[in-house]
Amino acid sequence: MPIDDAADRRPKPEELLARIKQDERKTKRGRMKVFMGFAAGVGKTYAMLNEANRRVTERGQDVVVGYVETHGRKDTTAQLGNLEVIPRKQIEYRGTVFEELDTQAVIERKPKCVVIDEIAHTNVPGSKNDKRYKDILEVLDAGINVLTTMNVQHLESLNDSVMQITGIKVRETVPDWVITKADEVVNIDITPRALINRLERGDIYSHEKVPQALANFFREGNLSALRELALRETASEVDRSVQFYRHEQGITEPWQTQERVMICISPCQPSDRLLRRGWRVAQRLHADVVGVYVASSKVNAKQQKILDGDYSLATQLNIPVERIEGTDVAKSLAEYASQQQVTEIVIGHSRRSKLDQLIKGSTINKLVSLVPGIDVLVIADVPVAHNASQ
Repeated sequence: MPIDDAADRRPKPEELLARIKQDERKTKRGRMKVFMGFAAGVGKTYAMLNEANRRVTERGQDVVVGYVETHGRKDTTAQLGNLEVIPRKQIEYRGTVFEELDTQAVIERKPKCVVIDEIAHTNVPGSKNDKRYKDILEVLDAGINVLTTMNVQHLESLNDSVMQITGIKVRETVPDWVITKADEVVNIDITPRALINRLERGDIYSHEKVPQALANFFREGNLSALRELALRETASEVDRSVQFYRHEQGITEPWQTQERVMICISPCQPSDRLLRRGWRVAQRLHADVVGVYVASSKVNAKQQKILDGDYSLATQLNIPVERIEGTDVAKSLAEYASQQQVTEIVIGHSRRSKLDQLIKGSTINKLVSLVPGIDVLVIADVPVAHNASQ
């Protein structure tokens, strides 16, 4: 290639500057704001769209709608106003066409902010990502701000608690670590009685669905308990913001005692309930959390399947799992807890009979005796409720 031709192909200074700015935009992550509620109809989507409109009219921001479910509610539909709506992606599955968020179209449009409803939504098979939260993470990585919504019962770590309260197994969940990435979490609150009034007026579901809703999920006791969970979750987010402020301001004096939670994993029975409860305990204590499995003997195929399920859930909850060798489970757990300065141990209630425990000894009792300075939380073995969906 002639020297002159090579010089002609070199980027000009203004082109280099444009590339640098483009790279900066790519590496600058977008901000996520989550509108959280405790049930359908509290006003999450309405509040999200209301903010989107204010950002356009009052701040002059470039805001688009990536995906919104109005569920036919007039007030919510009216909030769409003149917002630009990105066409949804059409995906055919088993002879039916479904509509999902067109993530690539949003990224190519490059708005300042995009509205994406229902972060816990499961995408139809054939989509690039199986969950909408993964779509949202891609949008954030592209430097685009996101407004989104969710109900507190869709947090993975609350799965057991919600099932106990409502008797309903929530199928669509989102890992808690995704929500901890949010820059803001806003609680959209309403009293249970006011929500029931909305339901009875037909403002949430059609009138023919109201009796069934009132008899099941929308019982006032259920709603009160779920509301408490949402308030606590939002309070935790406020506390996380305080901790971020302390870090940002270089405040090193401890405002509270740092704790460490250890969750005991067993191949004999699934530890999903322990992992979720332990994660919640650690979040409230602002503690480090670790799962520990003592490999005291060779596991069979059934036990390995149980462990694989526990490891998978631990990964979703961002809980590291330590595998340690030892012939005495209680002694091995106690030694690890002491060495790692564990302050609280979470362990499951034994399913062995009292006679069996009397003959072979109780791991829990022995562990408690070996760790006199550590709190031991024994989680009850709660029977599984009926397996409905929500």
